Order: sequence, then structure tokens, then C-alpha cells
Amino acid sequence: MADLRVTVAGVEFKNPIIPASGAFGFGREYECLYPLSKLGGISCKGTTLNGQNGNPPPRIAETPSGMLNSVGLQNPGIDHFIEKELPYLKTQDTVIIANVAGHTVEDCMEIARRLEPTGVDMIELNISCPNVKQGGAAFGTSCAAAENITAAVRSCTTKPLMVKLSPNVTSITDIAKAVEAAGADAVSLINTLLGMRIDIKTRRPILKNNVGGMSGPAVFPIALRMVWQVANAVSVPVVGMGGVSNYQDAVEMMLAGATAIQMGAAIFADPWAPVKTIEGLNRYLDEQKIEKVTDLIGQVQPW
Repeated sequence: MADLRVTVAGVEFKNPIIPASGAFGFGREYECLYPLSKLGGISCKGTTLNGQNGNPPPRIAETPSGMLNSVGLQNPGIDHFIEKELPYLKTQDTVIIANVAGHTVEDCMEIARRLEPTGVDMIELNISCPNVKQGGAAFGTSCAAAENITAAVRSCTTKPLMVKLSPNVTSITDIAKAVEAAGADAVSLINTLLGMRIDIKTRRPILKNNVGGMSGPAVFPIALRMVWQVANAVSVPVVGMGGVSNYQDAVEMMLAGATAIQMGAAIFADPWAPVKTIEGLNRYLDEQKIEKVTDLIGQVQPW
């Protein structure tokens, strides 16, 4: 059996497969299917300072080879996470990543402060949220805004800080370099791509929010390209995601430069997808006579 361990920002994962934020809740819904300890880690549901109900339905729509969502960060708030969810998660023998979201820099800073004394292993900062103080533009769509919020959160915590990047930008490598310069210990990418569907009978968008984030197999080639570009632009570890559905996709992501992998939409189609991917990755390494999964990282040979 190959050595599947990887290290991201000083945190060791028993394998590189992590359910992505928003696709796995806080894990309780899946423990009846398999032990959560099989997973490399869990990126928990995006958590805001105060709980929020999210967007009105309908907020999920199918697309060819994927899905749109405009759930709107429905969550019970950071205090509930710390008091009710985290104690359970810390018994599951896997890395726990708190995904942080906020509509102001100050919100994100306060969440980081509250997480500092807890047992969370890593913070993943979602910079795709709208900055209400700057007209609603997402923090992650400009280098200056991305750098500013990363530096602010960095000042509030000593925990490993991973910044989740939006693909809805002109140059994701510039954003990645900006957050690295501001103190990010790792980057994760890609978040969802902005998309839309229309009901041709009612002539209204299918989603009540009009637009939503697209994920699933259809976005994989775009995500792979961006992971490869970012991995060649920064020195911090890259966690790749976006349409990863099986071990073959995971291998591609790692060859492109990812140290670990997050899986999201695939879990809705097959709740066992992360475990199957771990098993498939191990078989692939044995077949290829590769002793350590880390030997795959960044080994693509461009023409």
C-alpha cells in the first residue's frame, strides 16, 4: 500500500482527499455511510459571524455535467459551530478545516479570533463573498481587496491560513500571488464559476437569485488549468478542486501541482465518491509502483 500522506501548511493529512465546504455539511450526515476517519480532512460548511438563512428557493439547478447553486451560505453561525459541531468533529480522527466567510473584513477577523483558541486544524478563508462596504464586489476579484482581507485575518490567528480563490477574475495567478504576499499559508481553488439557467416556459431564471455558482465535471478542465497556473506562480501549497469526480481526476490535479484535493458536487451524485477516490488513488499508485503520493505533485511535463 502506498504512502498517501500529504502536508499542507504544516498540517499532515492521512490522504489528500477532502470533502469541499458546502458539500458535506459538518459531516454528521455521512457518518452512517462510512467512518469519517477514512477522509484526509473535512472542509466544513461555510460559517459566518452570525447565522443566516441563505437565499430563497429555488436555489439548486442541474446543468449539463454539473449543477448551479445559490444556497447563500446558510449556516448556524460561528458560535454554534464552535460549541455544537466542533467537539463532535474533533472525535473523528481527521483534519478539520473551518471555512470562514463574511461580508466585511471585520466579520472575518472576528471569526478568526473566535477560532484561535479552538481545536480547528486550519482556517480556509472564502474570499468570494460580497464586500458590502465596497459596493458588493467580491473580496477575491481584485488583488488589493484579496491582499487586504488576507492580511487582516492573518493578524488575528496563528492557525494555518488557506485562502479559497474565485475563478471569476481576469488573472487568478495575480490574486494567488497577492494573498501569498499577505501571509496565506496555502491557497485552494477553484470556487464555483458564475452561471445561469432560464425556464423557457416561464421565461424566468430557474434560480430565485437569478445566477449561481456552477460546479461539477463540466468545470474540471478549467479548474485544472487554473491549478496548474497557480502552482507555477506561488510557493505555498495548492489545494485543487473543481469538478473532481474520481481518482483519475485527483491524479491529474496532483500532476498539475495540487498537494491535496477537495471534492464537492461529486458527493451529491455519489456520497461514497471521496472514499472511492482514496481507494482508486491507492490502486493507481500500486499499479504504477509509486511509493508516495507526493511523488505525483507537479510532475506534469508540458509540451
